[in-house]
Amino acid sequence: MSENRITYKDAGVDIEAGNSFVKMIKPLVKSTFRPEVMADIGGFGGLFSLNAAKYKNPVLVSGTDGVGTKLKIAFMADRHDTVGIDLVAMCVNDIIVQGAEPLFFLDYLATGRLVPEKAAQIVKGIAEGCRQAGCALIGGETAEMPGFYADGEYDAAGFTVGVVERDNIIDGSSIAVGNRLIGIASSGLHSNGYSLVRKLVFEQMGLSIDSLFPGSGRTVAEELLTPTRIYVRSMMNLMKDFRINGIAHITGGGLLENVPRILPRGCRADIRLNAWERPQLFDVLREAGKVERDEMYRAFNMGIGMVLAVQEHEVEDIIDRLHGLGEQAWTIGEISACPEGSECVHLVE
Repeated sequence: MSENRITYKDAGVDIEAGNSFVKMIKPLVKSTFRPEVMADIGGFGGLFSLNAAKYKNPVLVSGTDGVGTKLKIAFMADRHDTVGIDLVAMCVNDIIVQGAEPLFFLDYLATGRLVPEKAAQIVKGIAEGCRQAGCALIGGETAEMPGFYADGEYDAAGFTVGVVERDNIIDGSSIAVGNRLIGIASSGLHSNGYSLVRKLVFEQMGLSIDSLFPGSGRTVAEELLTPTRIYVRSMMNLMKDFRINGIAHITGGGLLENVPRILPRGCRADIRLNAWERPQLFDVLREAGKVERDEMYRAFNMGIGMVLAVQEHEVEDIIDRLHGLGEQAWTIGEISACPEGSECVHLVE
């Protein structure tokens, strides 16, 4: 009887492919390093030396997120160099709203079969996102799990840690009636609502991944894979010189669900829907499925990636600063008194 020698590769896990992948991404990872990084890629844990002497009372702030079903668009287009930016953005934008500077980032990438070249493209995007956010990519995990994912598919998650002085934490508690709301433009859909997007674009509109997206002059792939905007540098610049009472990152749940997360009791956000330039993309999607207005503002960011609550007398200077930083920004509403039992976000046509 012949002896069958089974290897790990026979079971679907290619250790050599993993080693090749690590070699490919080393330069990408190093390009994100800050002076505080103490370990090279390949160790069991990433080391980061926090210079506590820089702070009076430092508070660490952490966040984790994924890219969601936007990855399905990447699979369809076979384009993987931008979803890593989305991954970083969804994490660092969440902690900057609390005033925290992102320090470092870790990623988790899981796939049924590791293709080093494809995985390196994903990490290329992650490294770009980290450079945009000013944080270091100090580690991660790449899991090859045969039979767990469909052929050619993968999932990605990210984790970030930042730091803020205790006295500088932004939690919305100082928001008051009379504050103005500033909206900062998104770059498009960002990374939310893609289950609805796919239904509208591919089923209702009957488009393919290579079709031209109506009104944009770009393909469906180009339009839907536009990376999430990273607001870290702009927010840190503002926080040095202005008092920001609250910041909401407009992700899943849109304006209707995210703005209330920062509002103290008794405050309502009155948002004027004609106050900013809404990208045509959202009108195309709404018309395709005859989607109700509030459903749109609950599923998508509708062109606003961040909302700031600020004092009225600083609005003009803050918007001027944002324009100078390359952001589009508008006064989109104000804080009013919210009667007990009323909705705390009011959309004004």
